[in-house]
Amino acid sequence: MYVPAHFALDDIAQLHEAIRQSPFATIVTQSADGLIASHVPMLLESGPGANGTLLFHFARANPHWRVLTPQTEALAIFLGPHAYVSPAWYATTRETGKVVPTWNYVAIHAHGRAEIFEDAERLRDLVTRLTETNEQGRPAPWAVADAPREFIDSQLKGIVGLRMPIERLVGKWKMSQNRPAADVAGAIDALAVSERQEDRSTAQIMSSLLAQRENPEG
Repeated sequence: MYVPAHFALDDIAQLHEAIRQSPFATIVTQSADGLIASHVPMLLESGPGANGTLLFHFARANPHWRVLTPQTEALAIFLGPHAYVSPAWYATTRETGKVVPTWNYVAIHAHGRAEIFEDAERLRDLVTRLTETNEQGRPAPWAVADAPREFIDSQLKGIVGLRMPIERLVGKWKMSQNRPAADVAGAIDALAVSERQEDRSTAQIMSSLLAQRENPEG
């Protein structure tokens, strides 16, 4: 991923938090027939290792897992909030007109090698933790234990688990850091009142980064 210095983020805690906020990933690997990609929810463990570990599962019918070897390099792509940014919102537009549209976004690339596991109890633990993570905060959260055990046992036979220690973690926060503060403020004002949740979330990140720029000591 191309990451200019002003868009780079290498703080592990912030990268991990962004993954937890947007845990649905695209995982890409190479096969004899070319690139292959799957889209799966992931669970992030902070350790072991400095970059953490990703846990997820594939449907057993998905051929993706069958082409993986211990040497296969994998890339998990997490996309956070993103939004189109119009030049109409910039102060520079009124001053010089020398502006173009852009797209702001958060993207994280996790590189590693996925290890396959098929043990029923490990799979049960994985789906239980994934469920608990995504059900938390709901008024009446559903639990894996709410379903008949024999039914869950049969469902577990239809999946394979994967554990991917993260060897390299790259984060990109493209949030108009290269624009004058007045341009950023104009974009924030417009995005903050958008009907799109993605736009409003992008505005929040831009606002936080602008505040850091204006008051770096905090």
